[in-house]
Amino acid sequence: MTSIAFIGMGAMGAPMAGNLLKAGFPVTVHNRTREREEPLAALGAARAASPAEAASQAVIVFTCVSDVPDVEEVICGPRGVLQGIQPGRLVVDMSTIGPKAARSIATCCREAGARFVDAPVSGGPLGAQQATLSIMAGGEAADLEEALPALRAMGKTIVHCGPVGTGQATKLVNQIVGACTFCAVAEGLTFSRAAGLDGAKTIEAVGGGAAGSWMMTNLAPRMLAHDFEGGFKVSLQAKDLRLVLAEADEMGLPLPITRLVIQLLTWLEDNGHGQHGTQSIIAAYEAIRGKEPQSKIGLEPGGAGGEAV
Repeated sequence: MTSIAFIGMGAMGAPMAGNLLKAGFPVTVHNRTREREEPLAALGAARAASPAEAASQAVIVFTCVSDVPDVEEVICGPRGVLQGIQPGRLVVDMSTIGPKAARSIATCCREAGARFVDAPVSGGPLGAQQATLSIMAGGEAADLEEALPALRAMGKTIVHCGPVGTGQATKLVNQIVGACTFCAVAEGLTFSRAAGLDGAKTIEAVGGGAAGSWMMTNLAPRMLAHDFEGGFKVSLQAKDLRLVLAEADEMGLPLPITRLVIQLLTWLEDNGHGQHGTQSIIAAYEAIRGKEPQSKIGLEPGGAGGEAV
């Protein structure tokens, strides 16, 4: 089996690396917070003191960390992957960093004699645990082909989107649609509650029709229960939409709904929900209804919207 290094043992990376181990791959792990490596070591993973050390004997190096500076550090930094990787080896980044950063890191890899694929994922921590992730890959077809056996241990849907950066661009499409959808679900539930409807019955009725979605099935019950723990973090969703808007601004795209969603997410961050799951968006809608001053969000009943938060 191909020897693998996996950098980043967060809510996504840890179960993904665990699935590689379950599939029989020899895996070496590294995480900045070293104790997060311990559960993987208990499953049979080797541990490395740095990304460079992890990469030194690996045929494929996977990275899955939070943001652009983190990816740049673990791949291109002083103790990064490229300081230890052997010539011609493959780096696959599964973070969400946007197409521009992906192309920049690909150049860094190429200059160091390594190959690069951007392969961001969708499906959240549950998809990572169940190995049902959707993986959107950008890079050379031959490089993706080499990584496919390992990717199949982590995901169910794997699509080659085109050259480097297209995987990231496709992930941003996913983030636009997903974020707008969970806001629509929260907005519908807010209307349902104001109309005096039974929330559970509303979800059952609407979820079986054209408005049904993963968000309706998985997040709506948690919105009703105010179960905000777990799931994809608000802070990460907001980061992803800021990447979207940076790209959209360069393309001259208004994306009005996405811009409204980022207002709501920013309010959540400012009001203690940054580490909660995105189902906590219902708290912003409750604030709009009057449980918090409406001026904090900038939206009022009867209006088309307000100033950005």
